[in-house]
Amino acid sequence: MTTTRLWIDGAWAQSGTVGVSINPSTGMVLGEFYDGQRAEAELAIAAARRAFDHTQWAHDRQLRARALMELADQLEARTEALISMNARETGKTIRGASLEAHTAPGTLRHNAGLALAQRGGASEILPGVFGISTHEPIGVAGLIIPWNAPLALCVRALGPALAAGCTVVIKMPAQTALTNALIAEALASTTSLPRGVVNLITESGSDCATLLVESTLVDAINFTGSTRTGKLIAAKAAESLKRVSLELGGKTPLVVFEDADIETVAPVVVAAITMFSGQFCMAGSRVLVQRSVADAWRTRLAAMLEAVVLGPADDPSSQMGPLIDKANVARVDAFVRDAAGYGRVLVRGGPVLEGTLAEGAFFRPAMIEPSDVDVPLVQQEIFGPVLSFETFADEADAVRLANATNYGLAASVFTRDLDRAQRVVRAIKAGTIWVNGWATLSDSYEEGGFKQSGLGRARGSASLAEFQETKTTIQVAASHGQGPRAGAH
Repeated sequence: MTTTRLWIDGAWAQSGTVGVSINPSTGMVLGEFYDGQRAEAELAIAAARRAFDHTQWAHDRQLRARALMELADQLEARTEALISMNARETGKTIRGASLEAHTAPGTLRHNAGLALAQRGGASEILPGVFGISTHEPIGVAGLIIPWNAPLALCVRALGPALAAGCTVVIKMPAQTALTNALIAEALASTTSLPRGVVNLITESGSDCATLLVESTLVDAINFTGSTRTGKLIAAKAAESLKRVSLELGGKTPLVVFEDADIETVAPVVVAAITMFSGQFCMAGSRVLVQRSVADAWRTRLAAMLEAVVLGPADDPSSQMGPLIDKANVARVDAFVRDAAGYGRVLVRGGPVLEGTLAEGAFFRPAMIEPSDVDVPLVQQEIFGPVLSFETFADEADAVRLANATNYGLAASVFTRDLDRAQRVVRAIKAGTIWVNGWATLSDSYEEGGFKQSGLGRARGSASLAEFQETKTTIQVAASHGQGPRAGAH
């Protein structure tokens, strides 16, 4: 069995510890990987620092654009392998893994364009006095990537970091070690990348991530994960005033008004809680239905959730794969048991304990109607296929309920009244809001959280700002002298 390696300072590396990757659909070992430790993180950080300080990477946007385009080509050449391995390691369906693999190259190409298109500004602020604004890379960036969408979330952070001119250390999760190795192969094959510009470590623990946050050689941290961990990272990074961008937890409300078409919207609601088995920061884990039509929606959603076809990720007929491991099955099941004590169980769901799927980490979707909004079912991110069914009286009540948590990552509004849709969009406190849809994302538009769902923005032109400083230069023409000038403000 081949043991996949780490990519550090332009060469393959290994650690003294070996881990195994498990297929959550079967519980079987897929392969082995070298598990990064603190020593490997130190080497990777030092390599990234040297590359930033002693190569032309930070100064040559043409080089950066060329490297991003080449890396996109290398990933594209590995599309089928990435789909297969991502599905087997994460348990997401072939359709979900295919979405990741087919969109990742485009994300990098979009950022190649940003690398070339970004401009500063200049103006004559007084006669003979010129102001110049330029964007400069902040330095070394540490990217801490979660397991639920390893390829998509890696390139979402890596693209703008490289376009901005940073060098990078990527800390990838152990659950997707073999997928990570394919990404590392693409990096190793990208000849335009100078040595040390991108380093990739797979780690099962947190020593590498902790060092990235603590090291004075690292200038920025990009993290996607839980709100709890994000707060710990922000607190530790504050000791050195390190730049931090965080995309954290979510509790996405899907607001369904009485004029929404149940035939077209109900499948979207079901997809929103079953895609990636609910292990998605933007999962539609709350459905808010107008009270006048609630009975029909309860019945329809219950029937559809009970009919969801569970199966191995590599089976095209599977509508939902497993959770990432059996520990999470036990965790989610305990959550549902507790919720049954304070809510009305509409669909119990639960672990698959019999048949061919029992060896995997499968969990059938659940739907519970809570007694009020202050309960854990509504207030906590579950990260599993558990839907909270809530009702509202009118538009004002819908907005109140939608804003009733500490999260603000995303929301959806379903109505045929577009004036009402825009009123509700303005009133809901969330970074991304869909009208009559869910989970459509674009590299051209920013995403990120309000409230405790994060800091900063991914995608869009604003994503480069997470990895850059802005420098102002005031230049006085020699013929105008060099002293202070009145009226310069």
